[in-house]
Amino acid sequence: MSRLRALVHKEFAQIRRDKRLASSLIIPPTLQILLFGFALDATVSHLRLGVIDWSHTPESREMVSTLTESKSFRLGGYYSSVTDLQNAISRGGLDAGIVVPYEFAHNIRRGTPVDVQILLNAANANTATIAQGYAEGVIQSYNQTLAAEGIRPRIQIVSGAPPPDRRGLVSTVTAFLYNPGLVNAWFIVTGTFGVLLILNGSLVASTAMIKERERGTVEQLLMTPASTTDIVVAKITPLFVLLMVMAMLAIGIMRVFFAVPVRGSMLLLVLSAALCILCGIGIGTFVATFTKSAQQSQMTAFFINPPLATLSGSMTPVEAMPAWMQPVTWLNPIRHFGIIARATLMKGSGIDVLWPNFLALIGFTLVLLSLSIWRFRKQLG
Repeated sequence: MSRLRALVHKEFAQIRRDKRLASSLIIPPTLQILLFGFALDATVSHLRLGVIDWSHTPESREMVSTLTESKSFRLGGYYSSVTDLQNAISRGGLDAGIVVPYEFAHNIRRGTPVDVQILLNAANANTATIAQGYAEGVIQSYNQTLAAEGIRPRIQIVSGAPPPDRRGLVSTVTAFLYNPGLVNAWFIVTGTFGVLLILNGSLVASTAMIKERERGTVEQLLMTPASTTDIVVAKITPLFVLLMVMAMLAIGIMRVFFAVPVRGSMLLLVLSAALCILCGIGIGTFVATFTKSAQQSQMTAFFINPPLATLSGSMTPVEAMPAWMQPVTWLNPIRHFGIIARATLMKGSGIDVLWPNFLALIGFTLVLLSLSIWRFRKQLG
């Protein structure tokens, strides 16, 4: 233990002298989680809405006002023909358009169905789908307002051909669990958290190992009474401590900047983050034993880290992947950590539910660290 303590002290002293390594463990991850949380947010607002109002009644103006006064849309102008409205959407001057028919007010007073046509720019399918959902929500709210006034409206949005029989209408009542505000950033930052732990752990570990080899200090360590296991543990310890500081800082950023709730056990989250960091260090150490320079290490990491991030479900749902690819994601430690992070923070789940993912992280950690120590010993020999 005295030899191990001396080696750990030596590694901490070396990191204190290497200011760039310490700063790379704190500053880039902080900026990355902020950028990912804000820039990758798929929520769109203030879409430019063009209006064709052939009714020119207080009821039609009230509905248009309901649409444009929300945060979802803003008035982009009135148009006299559908052709002009379509041309404005085609030129990029508008994101969506609405066409109110002549008989709008007359039909809602009689309680007969009214079709309101919504034109969407579907070049960006994601924005078009979100805009359709916004419009349907606002129209439903307008229906409820009319119902409160004693009018029984039956307003529908027509996005294609109208249904042949509309004598019965089915309405849905939706309850959003765990994320009532539909904050998309909660999904992004909790998934990005695991990606940052693995990627930074692997890059920093491989860089530290290769620098040690290039300086020739590994050979000097071999002249000491310390064993290869002592050397590896001493090198891992300061990196693990700094990366844990980065993890705690990332949790604080998620709480302060994105208001991600903490409904479950913080201890379970921190332990899972520690295992994820050790997985990243194991990957980086393993890669460093196969490469001879920092450039080779970075090129090798390019073939490992992007697939890990892509197949983790951190930024896109795993359910959106092809069926044959989804089972492969279970071999990714980031996938398991993402499940634990989201379930712990947003759902309040405990170890009784998340123990399979926690055991999987323990298994990945033991395998990766064992392989890295075995390769390091073989290289030293």
